[in-house]
Amino acid sequence: MALTESTMVALGTPAPDFQLPDVVSGETISLQTFAAKKALLVMFICRHCPYVQHVQVGIARLGRDYAAKDLGIVAISSNDAHGYPEDAPASLKAMAEELQFAFPYCHDESQAVAKAYSAVCTPDFFVFDQARRLVYRGQLDDSRPGNGKPVTGRDLRAALDAVLAGKPVDSTQRPSIGCNIKWKPAWTD
Repeated sequence: MALTESTMVALGTPAPDFQLPDVVSGETISLQTFAAKKALLVMFICRHCPYVQHVQVGIARLGRDYAAKDLGIVAISSNDAHGYPEDAPASLKAMAEELQFAFPYCHDESQAVAKAYSAVCTPDFFVFDQARRLVYRGQLDDSRPGNGKPVTGRDLRAALDAVLAGKPVDSTQRPSIGCNIKWKPAWTD
C-alpha cells in the first residue's frame, strides 16, 4: 500500500468529459448525464483500498443525504482490474449493492478518465460548479484508518453545501490521502 496524496489540481479547471459504464445498471454515464445539476461530485474510489474501506459507509451516507439535492454524484474505479481482481466490475457492483450507493459507480477500464482528472489516489474527490469548473479537490475529512477520528465527511460536505448555496467554496483545502491508483503495467493495453 503506497500512501499517496491527491494532486490538488488548480481550482477553476474544467471537468473533463467521460463516458463510462455503470457497473450496476450497465448504462453509459457521462458529464452530460448530470447536465441539469447545479454541481457535480466525481469520486475516485475502489474496493480493496483500506482508506476507501475506512470511509465507504460515510461515502454511501453522503450519497443518500444529497440524493434529493441539485447535485450529480458519480464514483469511478480506475484501478487495474487484472492486477487487483477486487476492483473488477463484478466486485465493484457487489460493493455498490452492499453499500446501497445512491449514485452510479463506473469502471474506467482504460484508466483514461483518471488520467484526465489527474486522479492519483483512492479516495480522491473533485467538486465542480454548474459551469463544471473545479471548486474543491481534497479530503472527505481528517479521519484515517487507525487515527481514531470519526468519519463525518465534514470537509467535502462543507464544499458541497457552499456550492449548492451559490456561495464560494473555502479555498483552503487539504489533500485527500489514500492508496495510489493501481496503474496497468506499461506493456499492456
